[in-house]
Amino acid sequence: MSKTLLVTGGAGYVGSHCVSALLDQGHRVVVFDNLQQGHRAAVRAPAELVVGDLADKKALAALFATRRFDAVLHFAANSLVGESMQKPFLYLGDNVQNAVNLVDTCVAHDVKRFVLSSTCAIFGEPDRVPIDEDVRIAPGNAYGESKYLIERILAWADRIHGLRYACLRYFNAAGAHPDGTLGEDHNPETHLIPIALDCAMGRRPHMQIFGDDYDTPDGTCIRDYIHVCDLADAHVRVLDALEDGSRHYNVGIGNGYSVREVLDSVKRTTGVDFAVKLAARRPGDPPRLVARPDKVMRELGWRPRYAAIDEIVATAWAFKRAHPQGYGRGALVAAA
Repeated sequence: MSKTLLVTGGAGYVGSHCVSALLDQGHRVVVFDNLQQGHRAAVRAPAELVVGDLADKKALAALFATRRFDAVLHFAANSLVGESMQKPFLYLGDNVQNAVNLVDTCVAHDVKRFVLSSTCAIFGEPDRVPIDEDVRIAPGNAYGESKYLIERILAWADRIHGLRYACLRYFNAAGAHPDGTLGEDHNPETHLIPIALDCAMGRRPHMQIFGDDYDTPDGTCIRDYIHVCDLADAHVRVLDALEDGSRHYNVGIGNGYSVREVLDSVKRTTGVDFAVKLAARRPGDPPRLVARPDKVMRELGWRPRYAAIDEIVATAWAFKRAHPQGYGRGALVAAA
């Protein structure tokens, strides 16, 4: 059944892919985004873009007063882990207060379904890997803490007001839409794959590896890279599941790739051998973060379509070639 859905942060990286997936399912989508990190060009028609800020409760009230939303999917947030440790109150303030504004508005307008784009950062340095939903929650940075506080806000909204919610705690979102029209365009860019692709394009002089003495097979950190379209699929599937109550899922492929394995994949995919330099470890980087996605697979029937790192990198490379300067500024360039 077609629904009218609000997607906050729907002009951003993960949010825009989710909007695309929701449109493909025949839903009516309204995107609410302040365009601080999002892009107008990332919002696919016929989704409606409303430019606004979650800090503005009057703007939120006006938005909800003119539309009847069946559910809200919340992606908008400050999301740089490193920055969160330099400016903790920006994250503990903005992320949490903006979520309170949004949830409060949902309750006031009788919206009964809510999906939160959460994060594996709530687990900090986990006591076991792969990470299932029962692993102890102990955020290791202010970004993870802000997301966990939002999870608790939703728990109280369910308990008191009957707002059913889903928290999707995902791992390293990566890749791009297979048609090459949607992908990563961050400023600054902090993610491994797009930075490595910039090196392959000659836009950066070299790639840095932060530590090669971790307790892993090749000494570099291992992460669970989940394709952004697979992540969007999980968000779409969980909407109907909310009919049976609130829930939490760890969303990843259940397999990890090391930094060196990812860089080798980028070199294979692009055909470019770029310089790689070793740098000191970054504080707080766990050696291994990998999901145990058994629960989301069992309960939602979800399966990753892009589990191989070369497949993930290939989609990111296609977007990068089509948009070498980002949204609205690129032209197709020849493959390296």
